Amino acid sequence: MIYLDANATTPPLEEVVAAMAEAAREAWGNPASLHALGRAARDRVERAREALAALLERDPRDVVLTSGATEANNLGLLRPFADPAGGTLVTSRLEHPSVVRVAEALADRGVSVVWLPVGPEGRIDPDDVGRALAGADASRARLVAVQAVNHETGVVQPIAAIAEVAHAGGAHLHVDAVQAIGRLPASCWAWADTLAFAAHKIGGPKGVGALASRPGLAPRPLLRGGAQERGLRPGTVDPVAAAGLEVAARWAASGPERHARLAALRDALAAGWGEAAARAGIALARNGGEPCAAHVLNVSVAGWAGDELAASLDLEGVCVSAGSACAAGTPEPSPVVTAMLGVERARSAIRASLGEWSTPAEVAAAIAAFGRVVARATYDSAAS
Repeated sequence: MIYLDANATTPPLEEVVAAMAEAAREAWGNPASLHALGRAARDRVERAREALAALLERDPRDVVLTSGATEANNLGLLRPFADPAGGTLVTSRLEHPSVVRVAEALADRGVSVVWLPVGPEGRIDPDDVGRALAGADASRARLVAVQAVNHETGVVQPIAAIAEVAHAGGAHLHVDAVQAIGRLPASCWAWADTLAFAAHKIGGPKGVGALASRPGLAPRPLLRGGAQERGLRPGTVDPVAAAGLEVAARWAASGPERHARLAALRDALAAGWGEAAARAGIALARNGGEPCAAHVLNVSVAGWAGDELAASLDLEGVCVSAGSACAAGTPEPSPVVTAMLGVERARSAIRASLGEWSTPAEVAAAIAAFGRVVARATYDSAAS
């Protein structure tokens, strides 16, 4: 199989698997227990927190381990609006479902949610953020929520400029940095007041992530229970997952350099798919503008449903997606591409996201597979 779906998840590093196996044998105790087995488990948890804090350029005391980025986004968005005093949330339809759905729920609770306009390039205009905050009640909580890198198009948002506008307007900035961490420099999220992370996007295990906060902005718990994670996220922390997280976080520190080389492979894939589509008499259009993460390609192929094209490529041994993995199985087209370019363009969209493991030979094979699929469909259409 040729795996071009890194934005959905990444294969665990061999070192991550080994570290987790060792922790499962030697550090399976409850990290909250005070005996030797508990202390061994606690050591894995704290080592992971320190490694992740170094990667995020935060203090370990400001990193709360979670079950993943969905929980981290929920914690980050709900923190300012825990009191029934309302407030203003500024965000867009470009965001991950774990942000969009929370925004919709907050609106039902009386929070004023401002949906920013979205253009065809898929990039948020900081001036629009400023205008949204100018109309917000200054006596109540204000929060801006923006992705660092879009999960479907790879478009990189101007986080520094948005942060400047948000802070000038008295708002905090929450950044979903899931697709940026380990792939782009820390400057892409450095100005965030809170940020969300998931380990499985950087070769780590699923089921563990984090919310990192600026000092003094600890989240308010969504759950009630024990004193784990300083009472901010009750529930027993998994030391086995933490062991994998530590290894992945240390590896990801040098990830931006490795990912930069993927731009040439991504561009070759785009060119090859475009040429194959042209030979078949099919229009292919790229979705999203620049700057874009080096490993992501999102295109719409005229005459195809994105999920059908992804399934056809799967039969050829090529793994791509027709949108966010978190929205898979739903009949709706990509809400991100819909917001940018309309529903028809979204229906025909597919996403390829390369990884550190991707090779020129794999890209060539993916181009050939795409050519066979679209040529076969054109022949079948002509024959009928």
